[in-house]
Amino acid sequence: MLPVPKLFRRAPLAAGVVVVTVSALALSGCEAAQDAAENIPGVGASDDETTAVAETTPVQLKANVKRGATDVPVSTLVEVTAAHGELDKVTVTGGGAKLPGEISANGASWTATERLEPGVTYSVKATGTGEDGESARWTSEFTSQALTLDQQTYPSVAPLDGETVGVGMPVVVTFDLPVTDKKTIERNLHVETTPAQEGTWHWVTDNEVHYRPKKYWQAGTEVSVDVDINGVPAGGGLYGQEDRQIDFTVGDAHIYKVNAQTHQMEVFSNGKLLRTIPITTGKEGFTTRSGVKVIIEKFDVKRMNSETVGIPQGSAEAYDIDDVQWAMRLTYSGEFIHAAPWSVGSQGYANVSHGCTGMSTENAGWLYDMTLRGDVVEYVGTDRPMEPYNGYGDWNIDYADYRAGSALD
Repeated sequence: MLPVPKLFRRAPLAAGVVVVTVSALALSGCEAAQDAAENIPGVGASDDETTAVAETTPVQLKANVKRGATDVPVSTLVEVTAAHGELDKVTVTGGGAKLPGEISANGASWTATERLEPGVTYSVKATGTGEDGESARWTSEFTSQALTLDQQTYPSVAPLDGETVGVGMPVVVTFDLPVTDKKTIERNLHVETTPAQEGTWHWVTDNEVHYRPKKYWQAGTEVSVDVDINGVPAGGGLYGQEDRQIDFTVGDAHIYKVNAQTHQMEVFSNGKLLRTIPITTGKEGFTTRSGVKVIIEKFDVKRMNSETVGIPQGSAEAYDIDDVQWAMRLTYSGEFIHAAPWSVGSQGYANVSHGCTGMSTENAGWLYDMTLRGDVVEYVGTDRPMEPYNGYGDWNIDYADYRAGSALD
């Protein structure tokens, strides 16, 4: 046998090494492929076994008023918002009081339901929870602008809270300083009624705005008036000084019908005639106005002096009576319903007064006892019309024209 050459003697050893090496590489390659497959959903593993790590951002809290801000307008409604999470609690305090507000349904924001008081430093504290489950706190302080009383207008309201009034009573809001931004103010005047009745605001002057329904109030109506003007711009650098909330009730439907030609007053309550009263109205030169009037105020005793209605002392028509009983004002210019015992002989027959509606003391007392502020007195029989703004003369204006007096019409 011939000897095996060196080359062929070493070949099996080399082949053995090669095989081992290839096997190791093959094993390594399979493990790498398997690892990659496990990281691909649906490949090498079920979806249930897949684990993906999502990045989360901590909750971020902020407000619409910067930290340390000064002279923040009182018209500001503070808002705190949360990004990448939800608000848990927000507290805004200042001047010893808490600013009311509400967190939105989705927890993304808190908004104040009232505006700021002037010259007050407010502290804001908020907490929230992020998408990562971690909680966070945020605090801030700011100061609202300072205002003098000359920069704020105060609203007086009639009727009074809790008052029961007649079916002709308008809502009267009187401002102590003139409003020039009527649209903004009127947007914050709200009237709600039960039962619901159509109505509108009507500006009488820059200082006075009225509200009335299309027809007389329904007897028994519950009325809620919300004068939500605190911090609201009123124009000319003025802001509303204070909110007012007034609730009142409408009583029985009292309608008094006066005929200056027949010298009679018919007294109706809820459509039923209760009494016909002999009366006297204004004589020539002092004619009583015809139209719809409303009882403005009542006095069990009232001094009546002719000088207050332009009749000077010493005139043949002058008068000064200290104790006129059961007086109820109808106009700012001086028309009243009252007891007039001195003219009983003319009542039911002639007009002898200086413009007032006179009747016997007994009839006047009976009428006074049942009458509410806001009760309606409808006059006919003279050629002198009732002026719409001479008292609560709102019902002498056609409803379409009345509504045109709204700043929002």
